[in-house]
Amino acid sequence: MDDERDEAFDAFVVRRYGALLRTAHLLTGDRGLAEDLLQTALLQTYRRWDGLTDQEDPVGYVRRVLVTTQTSWARRFSFREQVVAAPPDTWREDAGPADRLDLWRALSSLPARMRAVLVLRFYEDLSEAATADLLGCSVGTVKSQTSRGLARLRTHLPTDDLVEENR
Repeated sequence: MDDERDEAFDAFVVRRYGALLRTAHLLTGDRGLAEDLLQTALLQTYRRWDGLTDQEDPVGYVRRVLVTTQTSWARRFSFREQVVAAPPDTWREDAGPADRLDLWRALSSLPARMRAVLVLRFYEDLSEAATADLLGCSVGTVKSQTSRGLARLRTHLPTDDLVEENR
């Protein structure tokens, strides 16, 4: 029985690891933290594997664990300073929206919960209802967090370039 459980879990991890790691990376803003976050989420998923309703592809459950764990970590460690070798580059006014580094910095500046909403809505392409269900909040909260998060991103990214590219 345990061998079947382990094989099913291993197959799930092999199938979904890359996508889940990308989601964790977007949530944390750091590759190392993303790996730690995903390992924590997978450990929690493994512990509850027998009770999951969708053992074939419990990606929704793992996403929820990723978000709740990241939110918990962000609260716990938000007071700590981050040591860097050199100060970060300043915002360049001529940078276009295709500059991933600038977009990454803007996304990383958002609170963990707001970033989670944007990642789930636009990277994972979940509906407002699915995002609300995953985060355990109302659809209205998802809408307001999306609106506020996009407004904050717009203050960091040149909107004229965004409009030009979408035409």
